[in-house]
This record gives sequence, structure tokens and C-alpha cells, in this order.
Amino acid sequence: MSEITFEGTPEQMAALKSCIDEHRGEAGALMPVLHEAQNIYGYLPFEVQTVIAEGLNVSLAEVYGVATFYSQFSLSPKGKHKVSVCLGTACYVKGSDKVLEAVEKQLGIKCGECTPDRNFSIDSCRCVGACGLAPVMIVDGEVYGRLTAKEVSGILSKYRED
Repeated sequence: MSEITFEGTPEQMAALKSCIDEHRGEAGALMPVLHEAQNIYGYLPFEVQTVIAEGLNVSLAEVYGVATFYSQFSLSPKGKHKVSVCLGTACYVKGSDKVLEAVEKQLGIKCGECTPDRNFSIDSCRCVGACGLAPVMIVDGEVYGRLTAKEVSGILSKYRED
């Protein structure tokens, strides 16, 4: 697994603490605070979860439990360029597992991880509704279909240049 260290700014921490102060004492405060924390940081690292737990006077286990239960929350950072490979049935049957392997090899990380420079992150998904284009990869919202593993390098190179 690639090692990414938490790098929050004083401005981000001030925004988080302001949000916690705004919701402290409210029933159900944890959800809106987690949403805002993810908006501030882009994900919910352990350090942020700890601040939320202490600020709302709830256990770290409760914060972690909610953050891992709901799929809209992420415990790992996302890259500047988000790569997602569809592993739905149609895509998988047509070789999306090989496409995913090629992406992982090109970027030097595994699915669910972010490159140390935070330029790329990889995720998989289930059916994006483009079964006729299987196998499909999406980079920053742009859909690439009828892919082979050999095409991955050329596609990713377009995103390395900026």
C-alpha cells in the first residue's frame, strides 16, 4: 500500500473546528460534520476523525463506524485525477480486470489507493451504464470504452502532462 501522510493546513483545521462548534449539541450532528470535514479535506483521515470525536464528545469508534458505513465517505485521499474501472458483469466478461491490472501497474498503486504525489487515485465501480462500450474506464468523468490493457498507458499519459 502506498504511504500517504496527512497534511492539513491551519485554515482547514479552523474550518473544521468552526463546523464542529456550529453543530455541537445538535442531535445527529455527526453526519453534517463528517460531510463538511470531507469537503474541507477531500477525505476523512484518522487525525480528522479524532478531532471530530473529541469536538462532538463521541467515541472515535462511533465516528469511524459512521464514516465506514456510508459509501460517500472516504478514509483515503483521492488524487487530482480520479481513475475508475468498471467491474460490472459486461465489463468484467470483456476484460476489465486486465484493464484494472494495467492501470495499477502504470501508476504503481493498487485499487483504492492514491499515488504519493496525489496526482492519481484508482477505484473500481459496478456498472456505469455503458455496457455497450465494455470494458470501460473513467478518468475525471471522461469515459473510455472498448479498452484493452495496451491502451491504458496512452490514456494515462494525457493526464500526466498537466
